[in-house]
Amino acid sequence: MTALPLTRGASPRVVITAAFVSVAAVGLGAVVAWSPVFVLGGIVVLVLGGAIAWHPPLAAYLLVGLTPLLAGIDRGRLLPVLRPHEALLVLCGAALAARGLWGLRTGARPSFHVDPVLGALIAMAVCNSVVPMLWMAVRHVEITGDDLSYSVVLWKFVVLYALVRATVSTDQQGRRCLAVSLAVAGVVAVVAILQSLQVLGVDTVLLSLYAPFGDASVLMSNRGSATLGLAAATADLMLFNLAVAVGWWWRSGLRPRAFVGLLALLVLGTLASGQFSAAIGLVVALVALGVLFRRADVSLALGGLGVGAALLLAPVVTARLVAFDGATGLPESWIGRLDNLRGYFWPRLLEDHNYVLGVQPSARVPSPDSLALPYIWIESGYTWLVWGGGIPLVAAFVVFVVLAVRRTLTAARGPGARGVAATGAFVGLLVVTVLMAFDPHLTYRGSGDLLVVLLALVAALDGRLAVRARPAPRTRPVRPGAGTGPSPTSSEVAS
Repeated sequence: MTALPLTRGASPRVVITAAFVSVAAVGLGAVVAWSPVFVLGGIVVLVLGGAIAWHPPLAAYLLVGLTPLLAGIDRGRLLPVLRPHEALLVLCGAALAARGLWGLRTGARPSFHVDPVLGALIAMAVCNSVVPMLWMAVRHVEITGDDLSYSVVLWKFVVLYALVRATVSTDQQGRRCLAVSLAVAGVVAVVAILQSLQVLGVDTVLLSLYAPFGDASVLMSNRGSATLGLAAATADLMLFNLAVAVGWWWRSGLRPRAFVGLLALLVLGTLASGQFSAAIGLVVALVALGVLFRRADVSLALGGLGVGAALLLAPVVTARLVAFDGATGLPESWIGRLDNLRGYFWPRLLEDHNYVLGVQPSARVPSPDSLALPYIWIESGYTWLVWGGGIPLVAAFVVFVVLAVRRTLTAARGPGARGVAATGAFVGLLVVTVLMAFDPHLTYRGSGDLLVVLLALVAALDGRLAVRARPAPRTRPVRPGAGTGPSPTSSEVAS
């Protein structure tokens, strides 16, 4: 390698540049020798970040398409601190922030308004982080890293909502987001179906990345957790996309017939989750779609698909029916949930009136050593609301649902990608509101992200909420002799 010839008259800029290049070359060589994978990852990050900064809608496409495929990978398995889909959100945010900073050079100022749904989401995030931790400080309760981790969950949804709303601006871009979501949902549905039937060794393949806390039994129990790592989240993802597909199909005049195959696949994926709550959610979704389009035949047709899917998934259905407790008539898993709520969560809510401002942001407690998993989670969404933020969080959730349902109900009867996204969001909100009686469906990784994306698309494609860049004010040159005439009166200025 030849050295750069530096003459005595070289400028300081040349000298500094040459020194920087030399140090960077040495450093890059050392890093390559130490970890080629790290360098490859850095190159991918730089390329993706540059592409997002150049074409912002790419951020929305990537988040919609990759989140369902990455959400089930545990934190620390591929990356040291973040889950892969969280790292993707950080990358997209950083690239767009860099683009915004670069735009400041020209004097452009983005105009971004906090709409009512985003405001309610922010209120929920505050009530799930600031409020309970202040209450913990007053009670002299230690704030753990688990509390900090859980306190940012809703803030990540705030960032996701704002990012999608800021990057999607046209109907075509909205359609691309929805098409990507449906395509990926089809892939996840196939994986869930094969996993629940335990064929082709899919459950074994998933063990390498998608076993939560390394628990292999979760993947081999006739439940289709697929790439989300949680069967209930997979069912929600299927239901939200089912509503999107029906909305799109309806607006295309019930054509093409290929949509029927997609609808059947999504219904199969829903029931392949092996969750009782999935069947309840499917009924809620069918009723909501019938009410929305004022057509009972749509609900009946989808109900027929559900019956056919149950017959095709007979091994999965049979395995779940066997799990009923003979004495109570309830699924054994539900009895376990009630026991956990009575033993670990409800008593603490009643201590020192913790139900007023919550217990802690963390939605889990350490489990006894005899159990397979290290934690016991709150398996009741409404208990989680009280636990994680008390009465303020419950009130914020109610306001969020009311505002979001009102907006999506109006938009769902409109045309274009906005109407399709609103259909999915409206049905998703009703499904989540009902199923929160069983689990915190609102915050499920993958499905919760999709619900937020659909709400953001409804806002992004609303012309009144579009993000516009305000150009820098231009100064006009003063003509000779200008300004020498009489100044306008106050009435002329007001007019």
